[in-house]
Amino acid sequence: MLSQFLQPAYAPFAIAFVVMIGIGLIEGVGLGLGQIDLDGHVDAHVDGGVLDWLGLGDLPILIWLTSLLGCFTVAGIAIQQIAAAIAGAPLSGWAAAGGAVVSALLLNTLAANGLARIMPCYESSVITTDEMVGRRGTILEGVARRGAPARAKIVDQHGQAHFVMLEPHEDSDAIGQGERALIVRREGKLFFAIPDEPTLLRSI
Repeated sequence: MLSQFLQPAYAPFAIAFVVMIGIGLIEGVGLGLGQIDLDGHVDAHVDGGVLDWLGLGDLPILIWLTSLLGCFTVAGIAIQQIAAAIAGAPLSGWAAAGGAVVSALLLNTLAANGLARIMPCYESSVITTDEMVGRRGTILEGVARRGAPARAKIVDQHGQAHFVMLEPHEDSDAIGQGERALIVRREGKLFFAIPDEPTLLRSI
């Protein structure tokens, strides 16, 4: 098998195999050091997009490329073996490479989609500013009144604290230190909330 790889007819596939091994070594070094981020993702999550069909949108690009090179190598060797069995000799290397590219893209679609299912997904604990609307915040200091916001703390579903400036939604409301309120809207960096305990009931 090794002697076949050294023949010109197998040159494109030998090159692809060497590159695949090289990428694997780079990945291994990156994982060992724990500081090298080589797995850039391609944002291809568009319904019906070509990149989604290829599986590129769901995998780190180096893993996708390694899989593609592996499929290209296997497809190329298979084409040359079939050609040798039928015609008595393999095709020219670059002629076989053309057919191997098409086959590799088809095979890699299945391989990439399979890998995407078993690989751990990227999970983020970051939330957007708009996601704070609908949550409750606690006034940290002062009294929040219309036109006079106070600093408040909002704890998200990940247990992370966010600090915002907050005013009551209603002109007549006031939210004092230590009191909780439901965030109902946002204007720029300023949030508006309804106190958990209505101001009128608090004064009775």
